[in-house]
Amino acid sequence: MPDQNDRPVRRRRRIATIAGAAVSALLLLTVIAVFTWPLDDERLHRAEVAPMAFAAAEAEARRAADADAADPGVRPECATRLLSHGRATAKAVLLLHGYTACPDQMSGLADHFFRLGYNVYVPRAPRHGLTDRAAHAGVEAPELTGYANSAWNVTAALGDEAGVTGVSAGAVLATWLAHHRPDSVRHLLALSPFYRPGSSQAPAVAVRPMLVGYGFRLLPDHVNGRGYSYAALAQYLRIAANLGPPPADTVLRSTAVVVAPGDTLIDQREAVAVPGALAGASGATLTGHVLPAVLNLEHDIVRPSTAPQLYPLYQRLYEGI
Repeated sequence: MPDQNDRPVRRRRRIATIAGAAVSALLLLTVIAVFTWPLDDERLHRAEVAPMAFAAAEAEARRAADADAADPGVRPECATRLLSHGRATAKAVLLLHGYTACPDQMSGLADHFFRLGYNVYVPRAPRHGLTDRAAHAGVEAPELTGYANSAWNVTAALGDEAGVTGVSAGAVLATWLAHHRPDSVRHLLALSPFYRPGSSQAPAVAVRPMLVGYGFRLLPDHVNGRGYSYAALAQYLRIAANLGPPPADTVLRSTAVVVAPGDTLIDQREAVAVPGALAGASGATLTGHVLPAVLNLEHDIVRPSTAPQLYPLYQRLYEGI
């Protein structure tokens, strides 16, 4: 006959077994939920075409720039910029800055394009460039695609032909425009595109859990040592996940991607594969360029303090020449 003193031990073992099974079941359900969570979002496929005359587009861009300049909550160097020749030019370009950055990041490249006769629009992304430097953590994916599309409607009216250049997370938005505005995007240049984080930042198996957990704000946000909000970064991953099939019926003529060999923040294979699929479907040219290691550049390969000597190269890659 079992010793009565064994009963509490057996009871604890049963409770531990049941608890272990419950935890295992919960973990299994969590894994299933993460990998079956729907990533498709109709709002991230919405790109309203709003044709504008040059005068209206220029006025809209100037209103945005003036509003930023007058807003004490916007850092002075981060105001939206318009570089206009006062008339519709043969070429116009939209420049989209990266995550946690602002239009100042693209100022040198903007000046270079402007000197070549382009009208140039450099809008400030939502919740970026503010005196509250943590505000970017609250940005949402539909807010970003809406911003990109509105900026494109302006840019498309500034020149006879127009294209878009973006860096890092801005390159995700630039690529989104090439996918969702096939009516008018003729050139795409993606600099250090953040379609997926590099394996040193997030192993491949962790990307989808991060996208779901932080992208849909199911988990409390985390800010890393660089000041990057996981919830905000995941918004750009959501956009990348909603690019959809590359359009075949498009006016796109050239695509190019530039990466630095020392950039560990991005998945460099994906950086080439995404524009490559776009070019393959549309018949546009594709040029991939790896910067020389001797330049010692990492992720930000466009800021005036690090890369002014590269602007002529970027312009040629953008134009597909």
